[in-house]
Amino acid sequence: MSDLSMLINGLKVTAEKGATFERRNPLDGSVATRAPAASPADAVMAVEAAAEAFKTWSETGPNERRALLLKAADALEAKLPKFIEAVAAETGATGMWAGFNTMLAASMIREAAALTTQISGEVIPSDVPGSLAMGVRQPAGVVLGIAPWNAPIILGVRAICVPLACGNTVIFKGSENCPRTHQLIVEAFQDAGFPPGVVNYITNAPADAGAVVEAMVAHPAVRRVNFTGSTKVGKIIAMTCARYLKPVVLELGGKAPMVILDDANVEDAVNGAAFGCFANSGQICMSTERLIVDQKIADEFVKKFSDKAKALPLGDPRKPEPVVLGSVIGQGTVDHCNALIDDALAKGAKLVCGEKATSTLMPATVLDHVTPAMRIYHEETFGPVKCVVRVKSVEEAIACANDNEYGLSSAVFGGDIARAFNVARKIDSGICHVNGPTVHDEAQMPFGGVKGSGIGRFGGKAGIHEFTELRWVTLQTTPRHYPF
Repeated sequence: MSDLSMLINGLKVTAEKGATFERRNPLDGSVATRAPAASPADAVMAVEAAAEAFKTWSETGPNERRALLLKAADALEAKLPKFIEAVAAETGATGMWAGFNTMLAASMIREAAALTTQISGEVIPSDVPGSLAMGVRQPAGVVLGIAPWNAPIILGVRAICVPLACGNTVIFKGSENCPRTHQLIVEAFQDAGFPPGVVNYITNAPADAGAVVEAMVAHPAVRRVNFTGSTKVGKIIAMTCARYLKPVVLELGGKAPMVILDDANVEDAVNGAAFGCFANSGQICMSTERLIVDQKIADEFVKKFSDKAKALPLGDPRKPEPVVLGSVIGQGTVDHCNALIDDALAKGAKLVCGEKATSTLMPATVLDHVTPAMRIYHEETFGPVKCVVRVKSVEEAIACANDNEYGLSSAVFGGDIARAFNVARKIDSGICHVNGPTVHDEAQMPFGGVKGSGIGRFGGKAGIHEFTELRWVTLQTTPRHYPF
């Protein structure tokens, strides 16, 4: 069990009145972490520290920011053993998932380092004689980053690194489900030598989240908010930001479809589906949630896919034996998925592998012959329970893929690349991969969704757009004529 502290203005601090909360391991209920339970007053202190640090950090040169970010990437990678331990204890996820998170998160920091000299503007032709008109990108100010537990290192780093590269200072609000994991990220930035107040870290008890977040959003110094999490909470964050007119970047839930056309390579589709469906027990915003399969190849696909799913090892990630499926985050996920299974079976679906779970060790489970009458057709499972929808045509497959409130990731598998690409063009999602899985992220790519999956984009130059202010600045180089 770990006792944690927050980081405000470079100092390790406790919460007001020493308040704490506990995070328990989802498998056995043991206390994994005891963390400070910040109050709104603590949150305001963090904002004020970040606002003071912004005065000097925003003036640092790009190569100074680059050097510190590169050091942070190295420091993060060095913490891999600690990340593996913390992720398993707090969220029940596997060492494989923690390792993948660490690798990609370090890549994200290095990509952010490369962006420091790419924050460019333009000279814009003006009708005023002698006017040099420019579009100039400048740091926005204090950025509040809020990250979830499911891909904790990737999404925690993503909330921090590009804002820092752009010259902003950051308050990182850790997830109540993995405060130790998120603190390790902040320690990496500390180890790199970032000045006090540039990166601040707060944690809060679940019941206090709304008040703590609103106290920060309301503060005049906070100029950007980025949130990754559920669509339900994302709407609350968006409404809070709207009250204070604060720009927000939201990356929210998903119900990612994988369309498998009649000419798809079935082996490739099975492998892509297994990875997309069951990585981190299906607890990824991009997880494949709906397998939309042409009926001509559906029997073959379902047989091979279920055989592969049955063979995926399941177990306690804290034990030495490697597993693909560890624990899900809590009993709420188990209850939700079990209810979806009951509903689908009662309405005619067929259970082809797996079963209802009795603990947070949930097996890979697949339901075939799912229809729009079933809850699982529409609702995000966020667990290792997946559905197959059989379709009769390309047009029906596209309609099915778009028949959802979400629009984050998607995939199309097909032998005729031109046809598959044209199907991909018609799917309403922020991301689509042809002959690749729905779960795919790279640091330099524009990442985000449409519809109920969010607003804005993380990653690469898209991140520069989100975390800078574009200003129109003119320089009058000759005397200007005025009408009076």
